[in-house]
Amino acid sequence: MTDPRPSWDEYFMKIAEDASTRSNCLRRKVGALIVKQRNIISTGYNGTPIGVKNCFEGGCPRCMSDVEPGQGYDTCICVHAEANAILLAARHGNATDGGVLYTTVRPCFSCLKEAIQAGIQEIVYEAEDAYQGPLEEAYQALVRDSELGLRQFVRQAD
Repeated sequence: MTDPRPSWDEYFMKIAEDASTRSNCLRRKVGALIVKQRNIISTGYNGTPIGVKNCFEGGCPRCMSDVEPGQGYDTCICVHAEANAILLAARHGNATDGGVLYTTVRPCFSCLKEAIQAGIQEIVYEAEDAYQGPLEEAYQALVRDSELGLRQFVRQAD
């Protein structure tokens, strides 16, 4: 008899997707979690900092604007899901060194650097959001130089 349960990647990615439903961003919902030894130590989703009005309440100027996708990040006050998972682990005293970061979208350059600095050993992401040209080359060089594992999760067809 085969094991009817989801794989660990499927299980953790589903939880990251569930975390994304807590996002208060009006433009894109992203969820993340950090796992150590198959135990969740932290979750995160994108949104305004703790204590700041939510995006849907007018807290983020970018969310309230009609700026085109990919533009206007200098007015966005939201914390990314991956950064939130790392920061909330620190806030609650959970070490991230050696952890695996599951996220619904490939981390941005900043979150990639933060994950490396936090000692994350592998990032598993679902949606690809690659950069173009030299920025993507720099992203991939950082992954290579840091020896971080980075892989895309591919959902199995039912």
